[in-house]
Amino acid sequence: MDTSLKEKLKSLSKDESSFSRLKEIYRELNHKKNHYEKHLNLLESAIDNDYDSILITELELDKPGPKIVYVNQGFTEVTGYSRDEVIGKTPRILQGPKTERAVLDRLKKRLENGRAFFGQTVNYRKDGSEFVNQWDIHPLTDSEGNITHWVSYQHDISERKRAEEKIIDTEAEFDELWENSKRTVLDVDKEGAIVTANKAFRNLTGYEKDELKGTKIWELFPRKYRNSLKTRFDKKFDRDDFEGQTFQGIIKHKQGLPIQIGGTAMVLDLKDGTIIRATIKNISLQKRVMETLKKRNKNYQKIAKQASEFTYKVSIDDGNPVFEYVSDEFSKITGITADDVIHANGLQKLVHEDDIESVKKHLNEVYDGKSGTCEYRIRTKDGSYSKVIDYSRAGTCTKHGETKCVRGAISFKNEEVLAGEA
Repeated sequence: MDTSLKEKLKSLSKDESSFSRLKEIYRELNHKKNHYEKHLNLLESAIDNDYDSILITELELDKPGPKIVYVNQGFTEVTGYSRDEVIGKTPRILQGPKTERAVLDRLKKRLENGRAFFGQTVNYRKDGSEFVNQWDIHPLTDSEGNITHWVSYQHDISERKRAEEKIIDTEAEFDELWENSKRTVLDVDKEGAIVTANKAFRNLTGYEKDELKGTKIWELFPRKYRNSLKTRFDKKFDRDDFEGQTFQGIIKHKQGLPIQIGGTAMVLDLKDGTIIRATIKNISLQKRVMETLKKRNKNYQKIAKQASEFTYKVSIDDGNPVFEYVSDEFSKITGITADDVIHANGLQKLVHEDDIESVKKHLNEVYDGKSGTCEYRIRTKDGSYSKVIDYSRAGTCTKHGETKCVRGAISFKNEEVLAGEA
């Protein structure tokens, strides 16, 4: 404790006892002050790597605005203001011509409702130079949960913003790659006027570029849906009304055909202004595809139920195939009993006369060791003939002392069902 402070405390004391008590109180307060400063410095060190600057303001939001009660070293480095220059002032000292009023209005609205805010706009340093400031503002509360202050974590994102603008501007030009993108994309301005639409959207609606440009988006919708969409653009633009929002509705093709669509919206800030980009899905097409697939799946299930196959064994007697065995499914498919074909001329009873020779050739080749398939016609229950696929390979059997035979499976193709149901 320096001499001047001691003299001051002594002058305020009634006697030596009270002087000693004042010195003790001062030492306690100074100890706490040093403790809190050390704690605050530790906190600043812990978060300086994550945030360019931090400031804390009072709760009051009405004019002249919340007063700044604390800024960290990062704040002074970013803005050029010293702590003494900003303590007691409001964050309005950072605002200027390019600071977006709409962003500030959103900020105030969120804070008035006791909610955190995340956003960005142009701020100004002490020397007048611009930087893009990204805020992350949260309420500070007391032990009872009452909001007492606001803490603002800030980033200078000027370089990142410039890089983003280059990418976004390139996208907004709809170069050849974007034009032919499979995504269906539409850009409108804050008043709802179409700025541009990619090829997929024009194909969807039947309009040309020149027909769409400047058209109000709600004019593409049936009359009964127009007002609800129009009112969203008639009121003052609020980013939250569009950013990340999903939608569904009916859009009208140039020829009047209704198309059910859905999609998502995002807000892009370009050098020439703000646009709302809608990425659209053709729900009508999706439904038709699903219905078609569902119908086709039913048809395939029906075909699968009707289609059958049977297995067999054939021996070769002097080049003539002779059935030795057919499975139980054989009679169900053909209406012919096993006894009707298990004899020397059984093949002729089953196979269409025009296909007999090719079937004999196939079975003899398999018997000689050449596996393969063969298509031909067999008789069915109603006496007509339908195509089958014969999958066969060389095998062994013991009947009549033979050691070689042909084992196969004949799959009934049911082409009549396919033709009728597809």
